[in-house]
Order: sequence, then structure tokens, then C-alpha cells
Amino acid sequence: MEEGLSTPVGTRRSFFVKVTMLISSVIGFSLAVPIVGYLVSPALRRQPKAWISVGKIADIPSNEPTALDYSMTVKDGWQTTQSTKGIWAVKQDDGQITVYSPICPHLGCGYRWETQERLFKCPCHGSVYDLKGNVKAGPAPRPLDTLPSKVKNGELLVLYQEYKSGLSEKVEL
Repeated sequence: MEEGLSTPVGTRRSFFVKVTMLISSVIGFSLAVPIVGYLVSPALRRQPKAWISVGKIADIPSNEPTALDYSMTVKDGWQTTQSTKGIWAVKQDDGQITVYSPICPHLGCGYRWETQERLFKCPCHGSVYDLKGNVKAGPAPRPLDTLPSKVKNGELLVLYQEYKSGLSEKVEL
């Protein structure tokens, strides 16, 4: 073997193979990012919430909880369904209306209004609330959850929200 002579480390063919692989990788990555984004984005997108009319404020008696139905349309991909939830509305003497979520903050059960005792009661775990939603008895960690509401043209509009149960503060789901 003569010193100073050797075969070249890279050849033209290996150079073109590496360049072709690099270009193919860039093209594949640039196509993969939007495709993955298209497939994953619906799962990450929150549905916009709308103010829904639940009735006329004139139909709600003062200082007497009224059960109202909140009906909303839920669109999930190509499927559209109608969902109805019950809510509680209480009109104060001054005309202000407080709207309560129908879900007990303790463990997420439904509660009811006991007319004779003038208390909201959760039949599952014994939580008891007064007309203002304050905890009077039981294991509930916080008062009843209020829902955003407003009055427009004599109609009560509500923005339905759900909160995590079992926490001492309101955390929206």
C-alpha cells in the first residue's frame, strides 16, 4: 500500500441519497403537522357557550325557588343532540334573580326544594342549603353554585356551566 492514497470517504451516490432523504423528511414533516393538527384540534376545541332563554321573569314568584328547564343544542362532530338540564331560579324581593346549578357541590347529585322546611336538600348525602344557597348542614364543601344570568326584554337568560364537585372553591369543568 502506498502512503497518501486512499479511497474517498463519501461518494457522489451517498451524497445524493442523504440529500434525497433530507428533502423527503422535510416534505413529510411539513405534511404531517397540518394533518395531525386537523385530526387533534376538534378534541382540544371548547364549544362556545350561548345565553339561553329559560322563561319570563314575570312567571317567577318572589322568594320561592322555581325549577326551570335549560335546553341546549350540543354539536359533537357530525352529531347534533338536544340536551335539557334543570336549573333553579330564585327572585329576591328587590327583583334580582339568582340562578343555581342543579348539581350538588358535594358529589354531584341532584337536589330538590323542600317547601315546608324552606330548604334545598340533597337526598344522597344529606347536604342542606338555605334559600340563598348557603350550606346549613351536611358534608357540602361550598354553597350552591350560581350560574351567570341576565334579564333582557323581560326574559331570563342563563349561561349554563358545570363545576367540579367536592372542592371548596368553584372550578369550572
